[in-house]
Amino acid sequence: MNRIGLILSSLLVLLVLASSTLFVVDQRQFGVVYALGQIKEVITEPGLNFKLPPPFQNVSYIDKRLLTLDSSDSEPMLTAEKQRVVIDWYVRWRITGPTEYIRNVGLNEGAGALQLNRVVRNAFQEEINKRTVKELLSLKREALMEDVKAEVLDKVRGAKPWGVDVVDVRITRVDYVEAITESVYRRMEAERKRVANELRSTGAAEGEKIRADADRQREVTIANAYRDAQKIKGEGDAEAARIYGESFGKDPQFAQFYRSLDAYKASFANKSDVMVLDPTSSEFFKVFRNGGAGGNSAPAKK
Repeated sequence: MNRIGLILSSLLVLLVLASSTLFVVDQRQFGVVYALGQIKEVITEPGLNFKLPPPFQNVSYIDKRLLTLDSSDSEPMLTAEKQRVVIDWYVRWRITGPTEYIRNVGLNEGAGALQLNRVVRNAFQEEINKRTVKELLSLKREALMEDVKAEVLDKVRGAKPWGVDVVDVRITRVDYVEAITESVYRRMEAERKRVANELRSTGAAEGEKIRADADRQREVTIANAYRDAQKIKGEGDAEAARIYGESFGKDPQFAQFYRSLDAYKASFANKSDVMVLDPTSSEFFKVFRNGGAGGNSAPAKK
């Protein structure tokens, strides 16, 4: 049993020793081997590698992929005409020299992003100070981004190179500061309200004009209709009078009797009407008094 235990213990020690001396470098990373705090070797190819066990040698990894750095502050910048603007930007960069990067920047990607953010912002501030807002919003924006990229590359490749490469610099947004933006929005809103009120006034005036024209046409139509109606009525009355004249001319006594009946009908239209007359002397009741027209009890028949 002691022999088996010794063998198992020895195997375990060998496994621990092997795990501390073997390491794998991914295709997305650089492997940096340190010996007593100094860079011993930089492994750029993926695969299985060997090193001395700690504390003699240690290994750390740095990302070799294309990285993106987005702007993290919203501090305004001054343009050539002293306008305060806020810009959003991003930078595409990668680590190309792990040794220089570790010596001059830091041990991880965060250290490079922090320093690169400062450099890019200063470059943008310097270039925006040379340009107007109109130029920032025009095709000259491309030239601005190229100039910023050139300044950043000049900085990272200076006397103490960072071991990084800046692939692209882009502006995603250019805007006024909030106070100016609010003022612009209020001015735009006032202008839109002015135009809306002008359109409403014009529409109201046009509506009144249309209504007045419609009323005029209505009055003209009614007047013409009344005129035509009166004309037709007059013609009808004339025709009726002619027919009455012809009819009554054939029998004057019947005509007198018929007109007396119409007069009686008009006089006694309401039950509440009261007339105080002397039927014996009034010509109005002659028909009643004589028992008919001309003293006859009924009109003469033809």
